[in-house]
Amino acid sequence: MGAAVTVDEIPDECLASIFRLLPTVDRSICSLVCHRWLKIEGQSHHRLYLTPPDSNFLSSIFSRFDSVTELTLNCQLVSIGDEALSLVSQRCPNLTSLTIRFSHATDTGLESFARNHKALRKFSCECCDFGYNGLNALVHHCGALEQLSVTYLHGITDGVEGAVAASSLKAVCLQDIVFFHPILGANNLTILKLVRCYGGEWDKLLLLLVDRVPSLVEVHLEKLRISDVGLKAISKCSSLETLHLVKNDKCSDAGLVAVAEGCKLLRKLHVDGWEANRIRDRGLIAVAERCPDLQELVLIGMNPTKATLELLASNCRSLERLALCGRSMIGNTDLSDIAAKLFSSDGCMRMLNAIGVSYWIKGNVNPNLGGAELQSSLMACLPVTTMTSQVRVTGHSINPSLVNPAYKFRH
Repeated sequence: MGAAVTVDEIPDECLASIFRLLPTVDRSICSLVCHRWLKIEGQSHHRLYLTPPDSNFLSSIFSRFDSVTELTLNCQLVSIGDEALSLVSQRCPNLTSLTIRFSHATDTGLESFARNHKALRKFSCECCDFGYNGLNALVHHCGALEQLSVTYLHGITDGVEGAVAASSLKAVCLQDIVFFHPILGANNLTILKLVRCYGGEWDKLLLLLVDRVPSLVEVHLEKLRISDVGLKAISKCSSLETLHLVKNDKCSDAGLVAVAEGCKLLRKLHVDGWEANRIRDRGLIAVAERCPDLQELVLIGMNPTKATLELLASNCRSLERLALCGRSMIGNTDLSDIAAKLFSSDGCMRMLNAIGVSYWIKGNVNPNLGGAELQSSLMACLPVTTMTSQVRVTGHSINPSLVNPAYKFRH
């Protein structure tokens, strides 16, 4: 056996690796052992979530944590402006991800930050005072930027056309702002989320976007002024796998039919019909006939018929989750028929997930049953109220907030 090694002889790199495996509370305790451990623990800390109580807080905290790569600044308690961004630039040279909320930083401050962090890969901001000039500077100087999330900026009054193309962007989320034109040049864009973005002719913008960015894989459109023209533009994205249409009252069956015809690789489809409810059976039938790889279908505020759902069950053999929320008129008998169709041909888990009752049906239904016996067993289970990890089922109704966790924040 070799000679014993004391704690003091353990290399700093080994201690840092050990600290990274510990929970936050245990790391804090270890940092109190001695000055050496305090320093090593701080240098091995790569993620920080801070709610600064005053403007001097950041200076003291960065004196200990000088190797941060992912930083979140929540400035609700005290407003932090250009000086704070300048401090972050100086003390966090390895930063690759920055999330900032409720900041008074200006376009000039954000531009200065971007000049010093050209390796930044992810940037997220919410309720800040800078505007599109600052974002344009960020996109221009941060050539490695891949993810951009922007929610309600006070400094934005209108979109800026002719801005620099954000060619490195792969995922963009815009909420409560006007259109950000640099994404039109994001040739590598795969994920696009537009939520409550006011102003602009969205049908035309989507036509321009799809012509320049044909590689979209995931698209979320919520409360936008788009019509079937915009959906027909989206249908040109042949590689599209995920589509969320939420409360877009001008979209109808014609638009969804176009998407089904052009996006045959579609795997996840969420449709919230809202008050207009213009997407009906014709659009869903097109999805059933042309999107055989569909795995997840969530329908909120819609009234699909039993025939349409049976067609989906028959054609979409990979279907793992089917959620009917709100206005669905499908009763227990019809739901059991659909479940029996899925159960009898594709196996237990696929059927069970499809109707969102995997926990309690799994324990009450015999997989070897068939025909009338299987339907009777399903009927005996359906009226039970049960909570699962995905949805709550009471008879034939489903709580939408459990199907989509973001649903409750929109109401």
